[in-house]
Amino acid sequence: MTSKGNRFGIGPVELPSENAPRRSRDPGPMGVAVRESAASAQEASEALVEQRRQNAADAKEFRSARAEGRVLVTLPLDEIGIDALPRDRIDLDGTAASDEMDELKASIRERGQREPVEVFKSADGRYQLKAGWRRLTALRQLFTETSDPRFGLIVARVTLEGDDRAALYVDMVEENVIRQDLSFAEMAQIALQLAQDPQAGMGSVEEAVTRLYRSLHKVKRAYIRSFVALLQALGDALPYPKQVPRDLGVEVARKLQEVDDATRLELCAGLKGAESEADQGALLRGFLAGGGAVLTERNAPTGSERAVRQKFEFHVGESKVTARAGECRIKAGIDFTSVERKVLERAVRAFHAALSEKG
Repeated sequence: MTSKGNRFGIGPVELPSENAPRRSRDPGPMGVAVRESAASAQEASEALVEQRRQNAADAKEFRSARAEGRVLVTLPLDEIGIDALPRDRIDLDGTAASDEMDELKASIRERGQREPVEVFKSADGRYQLKAGWRRLTALRQLFTETSDPRFGLIVARVTLEGDDRAALYVDMVEENVIRQDLSFAEMAQIALQLAQDPQAGMGSVEEAVTRLYRSLHKVKRAYIRSFVALLQALGDALPYPKQVPRDLGVEVARKLQEVDDATRLELCAGLKGAESEADQGALLRGFLAGGGAVLTERNAPTGSERAVRQKFEFHVGESKVTARAGECRIKAGIDFTSVERKVLERAVRAFHAALSEKG
């Protein structure tokens, strides 16, 4: 029966006495396990979020480093093209067969590639060489000569092509300019090529010189401009442009601006007949002295002038000859070890006989 005034039959709640035993609120084994599992899951989730954040930051940093050329990769030699940019050297064949190239190959053979080359990835996805032509050529020659797989790979910095094509030219020449490894004629030649590149957007050769060699002193840029004028006036008639001394090249360029076309063409004709660097220098000095562009007894190189030169090089057919004091070196696509000794001796005797006749 319900109490009066309480239609639901609910009586007052009786509170436990102070002496009554209290109910334990400690979690049981299952509760402990659930709590530990939840805490562990929370920690794992936070660690995963932090790891993902770090991965995203690392990926961004890597993309930035790769775009700036701070990432080194190892590439097969045959994956690198060299046709996207003109090289900053005039006589590539001569450089490839020079004593300096042999010295570089010996260094790489003994110690490996010490400095990376620079390549860029063109719009078609190919790797193209930006800087390091001598190192690439040395490794290609070593791989051809030895078939050693370690010479079939090259360490490179990779950048993207970008929209500024002129910047590729700057990167290509900057290393050699800093090392003073380019002649004035080579620096002038690459400026001419940049000015003629339709994708570079250069308005003139003057602008190309300024863009390429902005970091050089203004006097040195003036020398380069003089050699630009020299190459423009003489073109392919100059057989040894790299060997033109700075002051001689500047003076000849200045005088070429003062003479008529007939005199310039006469000089070009004479230079085409020059058989050595000494002949070229004698012709240019004769031109300055007003003696014409023909080798005469007056302007021909003297014995002392020839003695000053440490060496000179020329080609006979497919053979390259390097001459210096006490040494005459012949490089050709012949395996001389397969030639009989009697044949080699006969050839050397004929060589000495020809020299004696000349003397």
